[in-house]
Amino acid sequence: MSVPATVVASVSDVLEPVFQHSATAAAIVLLTLCVRLALHPLARAAVRGERTRAELEPRMGELQRKYRGDPERLRREMQQLYTKQGASPAAGCAPMLLQLPVFFMMYHLFTTDDGLLEHTLLGAPLGGRWTDALAHGGLLGGHGLVYLALFALTGAVATWTCLRNRRNAARTPAASGQPPMMRFLPLLSFGTLVTVAVVPLAAALYVVTSTTWTAVERAALGAGLPPRPEAGQPPRRGARSTR
Repeated sequence: MSVPATVVASVSDVLEPVFQHSATAAAIVLLTLCVRLALHPLARAAVRGERTRAELEPRMGELQRKYRGDPERLRREMQQLYTKQGASPAAGCAPMLLQLPVFFMMYHLFTTDDGLLEHTLLGAPLGGRWTDALAHGGLLGGHGLVYLALFALTGAVATWTCLRNRRNAARTPAASGQPPMMRFLPLLSFGTLVTVAVVPLAAALYVVTSTTWTAVERAALGAGLPPRPEAGQPPRRGARSTR
């Protein structure tokens, strides 16, 4: 048994008096929350990087227009701009990339570890999928209701995320000039519904918990809000300040 699986099993033993047969499912949710909390500093760094890029975007656009015929000069000027601001072109991306191995490890655990997948959540096997639930009592059967609850939570989080992203995008100066495809990106949050439907229930619990954490975390950090106005410039009407 791997170390993460051993941790889940140990937490499950602690939670068993309260959650009984669903203790392993509760342990998956709790472990996911603990891991996301430990990774929170990286999330904060990613949001800071996003803000830095957004604040530099107008000046980068000016440089691109000014030196469009001189790629080497453009590269030097953009590098100087980042250096002056104490930032990096990879700001915001590197912290997210550092989190990926942890996410892949946990997803792999919750899709392949037979010791965890043999447990249940309110009777629904953690190793089962939505199609199995439909075959075992139908949409409104005991197993099906577990998935309906997950779909409801996932849909609510996706709707909130989509509306928030669209609202924030509409406040940015470049919103009107975005290509049509970019305007549909907020709808990608609903892709989690498909994931929940096709992966084992244990992995679905992990995905739903992690997605909900991400939505709340980014909202709390002010991710996606318009850039702060430069000193001496009044904020745009309708724009909220960020901390």
